[in-house]
This record gives sequence, C-alpha cells and structure tokens, in this order.
Amino acid sequence: MRRSYLFLPGNQPTMLQNGAVLPADVLIFDLEDSVVASEKDAARELVASALRSIDYGGRRLTVRINDLEKPYVKKDLKAVVAAGAHSIMVPKVTGAHTIHHIAVMLDLIEEEYGFKKGRTRIIALIETALGIEKAFEAATSSSRVEALALGGEDLCADLGCPRTKEGMELLYSRSRLLIAARAAGVDAIDTPFTDARDENGCYADTVYARSLGFDGKLSISPHHLRSIHRAFTPTEDAVAFALEVIESMKRAKCDGRGAVSLRGKMIDLPVLRQAERTLELARASGMIVTETGEKPS
Repeated sequence: MRRSYLFLPGNQPTMLQNGAVLPADVLIFDLEDSVVASEKDAARELVASALRSIDYGGRRLTVRINDLEKPYVKKDLKAVVAAGAHSIMVPKVTGAHTIHHIAVMLDLIEEEYGFKKGRTRIIALIETALGIEKAFEAATSSSRVEALALGGEDLCADLGCPRTKEGMELLYSRSRLLIAARAAGVDAIDTPFTDARDENGCYADTVYARSLGFDGKLSISPHHLRSIHRAFTPTEDAVAFALEVIESMKRAKCDGRGAVSLRGKMIDLPVLRQAERTLELARASGMIVTETGEKPS
C-alpha cells in the first residue's frame, strides 16, 4: 500500500540519508525542481550513490528526472536505473509521446545493463491543462506506467488561477486524473499540500483526496507524513464492518449466492471490493495483520 510519496532534494546528502528512517511509503529523489542547473550533475551522482549504498528497507524508491526539454534526461535515466531505482517520475507529461520517449530510453538502458525489460516503472506527473486532457492516453501508453500523479502548483499556473488551501480550483482536474487512472488500471496520486507548517491542513486536504478515491498523496515535507497516514487510516468500525463483509461474502459464495444482506444492507461484489480496500489500508496502518483482525502485539 503506497499512501505517502515524499520528495527528497537530490542535492542534499543529509536528506537522502534521513530517508532511510522517515516513515514514507515511497521516497522520491528529486533531480528536477529542487536542484539548480549548476548542481544537476552533482545531484545525479549523489542520488545514484545513495541508491547503491543506503539501506532504505522496504520503501519504494523513485527518482524524479528532469523534463524532456532539458539536456539531462539520458544521463539521469542511465545513472539512476543502473543504481537500482524502482521507478521514474516523469515531469510535465503531456500524453503518450512523453511516455514513449522515456520508455524507449529505459528499454535501451535495461538491455545495456542486462536488466529484465520493463523492471523500471513510470509515474507520470501531470502538471498542465494539456496533460490533464491526455491523462488516459499517457496512462495507457506503456505497460511501465504504474501511476498518475497530479502537480497542482504548476497546473494552477498553467490554468491562470490562484492555488488555495481549500483546493476547489483543482476539483475538476483531480476528478479527471482519477477517472483516467481508474480506467487505465493504475494508481492515482494526489498533489502535495504546500504549507509545510500546517499539519492539520494537510490532514484535511488528504481526507478530501481520499474521499475522491485517490490512492496516495505526494508530500514535500516529512512533517506531513503523519497527517497523510492518519487520513488513510480507516476507523475501527470501518475495519470491523469490512471483516464482516469478507466473511459474509465467503459464506454466500459457499451457498452459491452472489449477494447477501448484512446489517440491513445488500452486500455484493462492489461492496466486497471496498471492504478489501479498507483492509489493505488497515494493514498498511498497522491496525491488523491477518484477515481475522488480529492486531499487532
């Protein structure tokens, strides 16, 4: 379960080291916005070295490379793929052509190093109006794509609207991206909450994103991780109901029925899928460790 995606500036050794103890589900080593042009080469080598030498445990390791308009992309990809990055975050995706360019380069790099073809996945970062319009096209353009992510700050700049804490200006874009991700069968990752000091605001924004259906949220601050995880933690009542749904549907299957009544509600396959999702979140949050609802000791 990938709830939190934390950006780590690629030119800050201390932050790269701290990533090994921060409770993010996914670490994103950033070679793009957080690194000025004069430090691009040094940051690339620093990130590659960190990927090779630091034990990040079970965290998913992603690198945000520079965009295709910049002259750094091939060097970025070769360095971080060779160092073992699990996935690449591609910025400023505006449809299939952006993903195709990256996918072809990944094919060549994996072949060069003897890696299994397709092992390096892609997260498509959608940051423009054109990107939103072509989100489904991007999501289905390569089997490497594992998620669509929303870049709200750049998108608002492109739309010409102010970025607010309430985020209503992004409702349409969030919904479009989410539907594209669901239709393509990939994850949907929400935009970061940009006030690093406002943990309550981050929590409210993440609750809102989860209510829309997002799988996880980008984060620019370690201080937001607790709020993000809390927002993705189901209540004990929700977990108890999900466990009842699972058991009821198991019995219904044994009886040859496709639906069953539980607490006066009709339970069928869509409700079962929601229950399974609730239990995945509960496991990720440490609430349960087995289907029977056993809590960690």
